[in-house]
Amino acid sequence: MSAEGGTKAIVAALSANLGIAATKFVAWALTGSSSMLAEAIHSVADSGNQLLLLVGGKQSQKKATTEHPFGYGRERYIYAFIVSIVLFSVGGLFALYEGWHKIQDPHPIENNAWVPVAVLVVAIALESYSFYTAIKESNHTRGKTSWVDFVRRAKAPELPVVLLEDAGALVGLVLALFGVGLTLLTGDGVWDGIGTGAIGVLLVAIAAILAVETKSLLIGEGANPEALDRIEKAVLAGEGIERIIHMKTLHLGPDELLVAVKIAVPRTETAEEVARHIDETEVRIREAVPIARVIYIEPDIYRKREAAEQAVSSAPPVTA
Repeated sequence: MSAEGGTKAIVAALSANLGIAATKFVAWALTGSSSMLAEAIHSVADSGNQLLLLVGGKQSQKKATTEHPFGYGRERYIYAFIVSIVLFSVGGLFALYEGWHKIQDPHPIENNAWVPVAVLVVAIALESYSFYTAIKESNHTRGKTSWVDFVRRAKAPELPVVLLEDAGALVGLVLALFGVGLTLLTGDGVWDGIGTGAIGVLLVAIAAILAVETKSLLIGEGANPEALDRIEKAVLAGEGIERIIHMKTLHLGPDELLVAVKIAVPRTETAEEVARHIDETEVRIREAVPIARVIYIEPDIYRKREAAEQAVSSAPPVTA
């Protein structure tokens, strides 16, 4: 997924949420609906989250230093993790509290009853545009991968975060419309509280999913199976390489992959020949997987016993 695509989706979501938040606050002020207040806070939290994603993308572009020799690519993961915390605390917990408070002390919506319905309908339209943009940008790289696998396996966090936020926002708006609508029909403010509480449960669930997925990226994920296969073929395509003894990969950021591979070379090769074959292998790897920017190749003589021991003590070996 390109960084440009993620930025475009973030900007679209931010623009929509800022406008939606303003109208929801006005609707809450006019009606006193707790569902409208919960949704307004939800939109504010989403807007803050999108700003955090933009900051993370900017921070990740800083050049490598002596203290951080592999650069700052993981800044994007850190800010995505902060997003999950904000969504949980500001959005989810506030909505749960407000819903419980409204159920304990329900009040019907008496003034400007048409306002929350109109605002929610407009918000659904704006949020649908943001969601459409996120889907469109995701499809550029998603391929045939299912949406669930895309969210789980994507190495760039921006689009999965925006997709989940927009999906949650749309469902939340429907829940708010449910609560407000039943409150207007029955005159019982409890329905408004129930709708607000349902929004809180939804936001907490989405925040938990985001936290789990970004935590995995923070710990460190390797290349996906397709990239691993391309790297393996690139290594074995050249002369002077008998086999791959073992290989490990690690995403230093969404667009930067570290590749460490131990190769078996013929016993009869000279140091100059080995060095040339290593240089050629690096070129092939970068052509096969352009984001493989940090490559370490260690030549060795293949010994079955040592290879077996390494297979036990590390990741499964990749062999021809």
